[in-house]
Amino acid sequence: MATIYEVHPQTPQLRKIDEIVAALKNGAVMLYPTDTVYAIGCDINSKAAVDRVRQIKRMSNDKPLTFLCQSLSNISEYAIVSDPAYRLMKHLIPGTYTFILPATKLVPKIVQDPKRKTTGIRVPKQVLCQSLLENLGNPVISASAHLQDDDGDESIEIVEKAVLFDRLEKMVDLIIDDGSEPGMEGSTILDMTIDPPDVIREGLGWSEVAAWL
Repeated sequence: MATIYEVHPQTPQLRKIDEIVAALKNGAVMLYPTDTVYAIGCDINSKAAVDRVRQIKRMSNDKPLTFLCQSLSNISEYAIVSDPAYRLMKHLIPGTYTFILPATKLVPKIVQDPKRKTTGIRVPKQVLCQSLLENLGNPVISASAHLQDDDGDESIEIVEKAVLFDRLEKMVDLIIDDGSEPGMEGSTILDMTIDPPDVIREGLGWSEVAAWL
């Protein structure tokens, strides 16, 4: 049964953040709110935890995972960012955007696209995510909490937090509740390996992207 942490959405209690971070460093998997949807995540450097995220999501190893970074400068440690990509990302970060970029050696292979050697990175604006990233010192995996049904399709019927928590409380170690309800729309996804970038998905924040492209 998962441990539930109720945190303030604007000023997360440091004691609780410290406990969550300690658990993540020890390989815990969490369900947590982001500025898009609730996500299943863990410390990117915990291979066992990343494996568990894949199992929960029913994802094969050839499906890349997205992770959260604290800032644009942090992204440069984990991805190769071209000058045109940097200029666009500078205008959009932080926000509800996922950038597909060539991965550096710091990105574990289990997270990358094995064929393209790319990775998906987000810099969230949300206070809770930023607090976790700052105190952990590592990126955090961010996989949508929309699970696949028996036919392999992603289920999007969960619109109530209580239902989501009940469904996942036996699969994860931690549940973080900041009072927000699960969102239903994901991030806008941009493939930044080419110029101009390829729009993979029009999600939250798309109007801002369209204004710059």
